[in-house]
Amino acid sequence: MGQAQRAGHMDVSNTVDVSDPVAVANSVRGILENRYEGFDFSPIEVLARDFSRLYRGSFPGFRACDIKYHDIQHVLDVTLAMARLLDGHDRSHDRAQCLGPELALAGIAAALFHDSGYIRRTRDSRHQNGAAYTRVHVGRGARFMADYLPQAGLRHMVGVCTRIVYFTGYTVAPGNIEVADSRERRLGSLLGTADLIAQMADIDYARKCRDHLYEEFEVGGMTGKFGRQDHTGIVYRSPEHLLETTPDFMRKAIDERLNDHFDRAHRYAAVHFGGSNLYMDAIQTNFDDLEAILSGGGSGRAPA
Repeated sequence: MGQAQRAGHMDVSNTVDVSDPVAVANSVRGILENRYEGFDFSPIEVLARDFSRLYRGSFPGFRACDIKYHDIQHVLDVTLAMARLLDGHDRSHDRAQCLGPELALAGIAAALFHDSGYIRRTRDSRHQNGAAYTRVHVGRGARFMADYLPQAGLRHMVGVCTRIVYFTGYTVAPGNIEVADSRERRLGSLLGTADLIAQMADIDYARKCRDHLYEEFEVGGMTGKFGRQDHTGIVYRSPEHLLETTPDFMRKAIDERLNDHFDRAHRYAAVHFGGSNLYMDAIQTNFDDLEAILSGGGSGRAPA
């Protein structure tokens, strides 16, 4: 099934509704239970339930998610991609090099809460929107996990989760992120990869960048005449300007982060799928469509 036939709420395989926490949790648990037979992955149900409560405004002390790009669907898409990468990674290595079920569960926990730093506390009267935390959301997310994971019975995972979440951000270069060992670094690379490929493979990626990501950057003070540069060194002048810079962002994300910093960890998606890398294929389609539209060729699928 091609990109044009995929609904906006469906994953790249068109089999999982990535707007539904239960559907994603069931899929993730199925993938991991098949890979690591006999391990108890029931904590995924607790994590997914609390994630849903957090993002929908029923988690004590927090407001609902009020941003449109880094929303519930984005996080669930990343979490599903993470499970697939974990499966592909450990399918590709012998036992000595495998990450194993404990780290796999930690990776899923970190994926579910990697953007929790955008969620405002109920007592927050300083900001009117979670996007105000754009520049500091990774650190805030790490602090949330440090507080939350013990409540979920996963105190032993606080260290690894609060370290690898930095692979999803840009405040620390991936090579400078402090981790416990090489296995934890590989886990972080999988998480950083999942975050990027899920975004760029989204069938509505270009539209979401123009309409929603720009809005978050605007609230975060990274647009307009007095805006601060983002990690690419750009101050965005308008939604259209952000869209025009997106192909260059995609090139750099693939070359510098996915292929170099994260050691081509995206290849494990192809192992999981048993052939094609559906994420990278969808990313290429999105890139080609956007390039065609921006060049005036008009042959690509334009953002709605």
